[in-house]
Amino acid sequence: MKEQTSTDLLAQAIFTVNRHAKTALKPQHLYKIKEQAIKKLLNENRAKKIGLHFIRNPKYSNQYSTLLIKVGDYYFHIPPTKEDFETLEHLGDLDDSYRNPKAKMSLNQAKKIIYQYIDWKEPKEKREQKRSPYYTPSSLGQRTWPPTKRFY
Repeated sequence: MKEQTSTDLLAQAIFTVNRHAKTALKPQHLYKIKEQAIKKLLNENRAKKIGLHFIRNPKYSNQYSTLLIKVGDYYFHIPPTKEDFETLEHLGDLDDSYRNPKAKMSLNQAKKIIYQYIDWKEPKEKREQKRSPYYTPSSLGQRTWPPTKRFY
């Protein structure tokens, strides 16, 4: 039987993953496990939806909102659902005066905690790289020269 991870430890792990995702070259995986962990905490009533915030740097000048979640002593943002817009209060702009507490945890340890909590499994299959439709195999190293097939 799996041991229950404390909410504070999970909050620190999510904070660490989120901090590293902001500077990672390919942050998609880190943001994905962060969101999965937060959604699971919400389902277990170990996290609370606070409200909606406007995003600080909107893409393509389109203003949009994020969902503010409280996990332990930490606050996080995830993409909102349609129901969130209907049920939660909009808090306006982000509050720059508040900072999450510091967490001293390595990224590997944080990922391990989150993987265990969300029961994450490594994808088994690797996707094949798609070849360009303009790809033509080389005849270098072929023993049959000149080629017997004519392509006229």
